[in-house]
Amino acid sequence: MQSVVLVHGLWMPGLVMSPLAARLSRAGFQCHLFDYTGRERPLAANARRLAQFARELGPSHFVGHSLGGLVVMEALSSDLSLKVERVALLGTPARGCLAGRRLARYGFGRWMLGESEALWRDGRTSRWRRPEPLGVLAGSYPFGLGRSFGRLHGINDGVVCVEEAVVEGASDFTVLPVSHSGMLLSARVARALQHFLETGRFAAHAA
Repeated sequence: MQSVVLVHGLWMPGLVMSPLAARLSRAGFQCHLFDYTGRERPLAANARRLAQFARELGPSHFVGHSLGGLVVMEALSSDLSLKVERVALLGTPARGCLAGRRLARYGFGRWMLGESEALWRDGRTSRWRRPEPLGVLAGSYPFGLGRSFGRLHGINDGVVCVEEAVVEGASDFTVLPVSHSGMLLSARVARALQHFLETGRFAAHAA
């Protein structure tokens, strides 16, 4: 049975990944939820903890939602000895995030973002340099907290714009009609993700 490590986004507990984990489990994957505190600890510290978590599991797939995708990217880029199968990012602000920059204009916003504030402002990485397949999934249903601070540019999931999720070197990229948080509850996203973890490509007909 193949292992999958699921990494949640900012402000959310690891249990938020449970619906997606349940669907992947029914498809035959052994799912492991990695919990971290994105507001209180810097990216590098969370990435080191994830790397240790992964070493104890052995070869695994990785799925990161939102900020969790940046934690995954940092962990795998910093430790090339980690045994990795396939990697998927869901709604991850790889190139920064306009909504995050707007939130950081306010004192309460900077407090809410905490140690992650610079990542939403500047992004972290926009290129995948490992040989394992990377899949990027973005949402196009604009419903989320990010719209509370002004209109977002282009197609977006309510928090992250599609153009902000692009990672050079990715094996595949797909956009589905889901919101930033809603993608974790979507059966369609789960099917597309399952197909990617099994084949290295998203199913074009995932419906």
